[in-house]
Amino acid sequence: MTGTMVHRNQFFVGVITGVLVSMMILGVFHMRNSPTDMQPSSQTVLRIESDGAANQILPEHVGTQISKGNTNTPLPLIEGLLPAHSDNHQEDDTSLADYLYTKVKILCWIMTSPSNLQKKAIHVYETWAHKCNIVIFVSSQENNTFPAPVIKVETEEGRQHLTAKTMHAFKYVYDNYFDKADWFMKADDDTFAIMENLRYFLADKNPMDPVYYGHHFKTIVKPQGYYSGGGGYVLSKEALQRFADKGFHQNLVCREDGGAEDAEFGKCMQNLGVRTAESYDERGASRFHCFNPGTHIHGGYPNWYLIYDSHGARHGVDKVSDYPITFHYVSPEEMRSLAWYTYHLKVYGHRERSYPKLHEYYTKK
Repeated sequence: MTGTMVHRNQFFVGVITGVLVSMMILGVFHMRNSPTDMQPSSQTVLRIESDGAANQILPEHVGTQISKGNTNTPLPLIEGLLPAHSDNHQEDDTSLADYLYTKVKILCWIMTSPSNLQKKAIHVYETWAHKCNIVIFVSSQENNTFPAPVIKVETEEGRQHLTAKTMHAFKYVYDNYFDKADWFMKADDDTFAIMENLRYFLADKNPMDPVYYGHHFKTIVKPQGYYSGGGGYVLSKEALQRFADKGFHQNLVCREDGGAEDAEFGKCMQNLGVRTAESYDERGASRFHCFNPGTHIHGGYPNWYLIYDSHGARHGVDKVSDYPITFHYVSPEEMRSLAWYTYHLKVYGHRERSYPKLHEYYTKK
């Protein structure tokens, strides 16, 4: 009788102990997964925001641990805040770029030739040049089937005549488009440009100043130097005005033909009192480039560049601006790739926070 009661008591004690342990486990599990326990009362929090969805709050230390890959802390369910995978490729919010498009008006003219129109120029137009406010292609022959205007200048093709082509092109631009743009950019048919970044750079510049910008060389043109032709250079409205009034067909001021096109145009600008100016960003990184991105990142410059470049022919990812404007010696295939990287590659969770200050010239228009 006594033995039976002992065994029965042990049975009930075991049952009660098991129930209590189970309740404790369930309580801990509930506490760890309770949404109310995810909200700290006094520590800094990180809010994950999404249009049309309530904010989720994540403790800051959890985000830090996640970044280190060593947390077991349960995370809030944020799937409802993220777009479905099929919606991840929505168009960007381009409102700021669109605004600058209406304020900082740029004409681009592209140096090309009849043989390069379909080999190179078409890729320039389809990847970036259509983003200029006005774009024309300059050749020795007209073409009525190309998607952008192709104008003929009275000069022969060939490197020895690039100076004449440049002089005539800028005069044509002045005669036909001077009142339709604020800045006037020259580029080659193997130049890649990011027009949004050019407008960002020019937004606080006055187009009525006698100035032009590009990738600066320190040789040949003394004392102010000149800009690489292939890296692209952009003239202010005042610079173009001076060229048309006092430079064109004034051989002692602006050479009509012969020589190296970019150096001769640099001499022309210097003679007209149009100055070169700094275009490097606030980190001292370059915006205009006379080679392709890989060369400016990894190096391997030709020997002449070590002598010509005004900033010591530096290379590296920290030497190229996060807002680059131009690159040169870009093949059609690489041009297509650069356009994809620029306008389609996304890093989720990154948001643009840089807003340019407009020069008063644009606000009065």
